[in-house]
Formats: sequence, structure tokens, C-alpha cells
Amino acid sequence: MDKQRTTLGVLTLLPLAAACGTQTAGNGPARAETAPLTGVHWTVDSLTTDGKTARAPSGAYLRIGADGRVSGDLGCNGFGSKAVLTGDRVEFGEIRTTDMACGKGPMSFERSLGRVLADEGAFTARTDGGGLTLTAADGDRIGLTREDDAPLLGTKWTVTALGDENVSRPLPKGADAYFVLREDGTFEGRLGCNHASGRATVSDGHITLGRVRTTRMMCQDSLMKTEKTLLGLFDSKVAYRLDHRGIALTSENGTVVGAVADE
Repeated sequence: MDKQRTTLGVLTLLPLAAACGTQTAGNGPARAETAPLTGVHWTVDSLTTDGKTARAPSGAYLRIGADGRVSGDLGCNGFGSKAVLTGDRVEFGEIRTTDMACGKGPMSFERSLGRVLADEGAFTARTDGGGLTLTAADGDRIGLTREDDAPLLGTKWTVTALGDENVSRPLPKGADAYFVLREDGTFEGRLGCNHASGRATVSDGHITLGRVRTTRMMCQDSLMKTEKTLLGLFDSKVAYRLDHRGIALTSENGTVVGAVADE
């Protein structure tokens, strides 16, 4: 079910509840060592509470970083937390969410999932191939499925935002900006107005971009401004960070380019 956002609320994170659970998970089944819990985009499939199972709306997910930082989506709002992993036990700290209103279905699921994460806190984790089940002491269960990240090479990355580490702004209307990194060490794309190509070397979390070759069309001022910013990435080394189907490029002067993988 697609999310239908009806009201855009504040974008800051708000406390949902203090969710440090004190209950123990009991003697649940041991987790099969078929998939790591951290560094994985886990799509939320279902939530079972009081013996009733509800399907999750599209977009609900959970991700736990190697440092224990948690990010995700409850069905409408994004959320963050910290997690402690001990054996097959996962314990979430305080859950903090954004504050947007959505359709009745996603909001209902979100309230239930948020309550389970906040009130239970501690879960037994069981992986099974590409699936993950988080089970609370009272039997509430969250069903999730592993979803692979988009590959860096060969993916068409559509640029959606420009900014720095503090502020990110969408591209102006009509801007057509994307890039593809090839296995043979080349790149091709468009910078908002003109097509571009050149050399690109990927190593140790960085992309070294060579001199760019572009077509020579003129576009409206806003598109040319976008293009000028993107041209500043070339003849330099940029850091990249993949996050499921998104990528962030950070230049040496602090410019941050956000892009998403085409479906």
C-alpha cells in the first residue's frame, strides 16, 4: 500500500517513548548464522500482536549499523534509535520519530509497530535465509526480509539533491542529472543540462573522477547553476556512502550530492 501523506509535519526527530525494555526474551530458538543483522536493509513485512497479523505498508524498514545506530520507517514516519546486540538478543533504546500524518492504514500500522518497539525493547532475533523474525517476550513478532543494496557499478544514479552536511536542497524543476559508473573505469551521465563522460576509479570508499568531457548546450540559469556545482566534483576525489538504494557523494570542499538508484 503506497503511503498517502496528508499533512507534512516538522522534520525534526521527536521522542516516541522511552523504550529500554526490562523483560527477558526467554529461551527462544537460536539464530541461524545465515545473514548478519547489521548493515542490512530489512523490509518490514508484518507485525503480529495478540495473535493477529497485520501486513506492513510499503516503505516500512529497519536498518542497524555496525555502530548500533538504528534507522528506519514505521510505515509513515522515519525513526531512529540505538541497539545493543548480544548473541541472539536485540535490545532497542529510546525510539525517536519524525512527525508526519499519513493515511489511516499506514498510521494504524505505525502506531502498533512503534508501541511494540517502544514497550518491548528487547527481542530474540532469528534469521532464516533472507528473512528475519524479531520476537518479544510476550510473543509479539515483527517479520522482515533482507533487501540487497543497489550495486555501485552499472546502476543509473539519478541526482535528487545538492547541499552540504547541514543543508540539502532538491534540484530545480527541469534538471536532468544522473550518472553511471562502469566496470571498465568510465562514467557517463548528465549534469542538469549537458551530457558528460570521463574516467572514474573506485577504491577504498572514494571515487576519483578524471577530467570531464561535456556537450555544450545552454540551458536556463537554474540548470546551469546545478551543472556548475556538479562540474566541481571532477578532477578530484570524492567520498561515497551507499545506503540501500541511495548514495551520497561528498567532495573535498564539502559539497554533498544525493542520488537514488533507478528502479
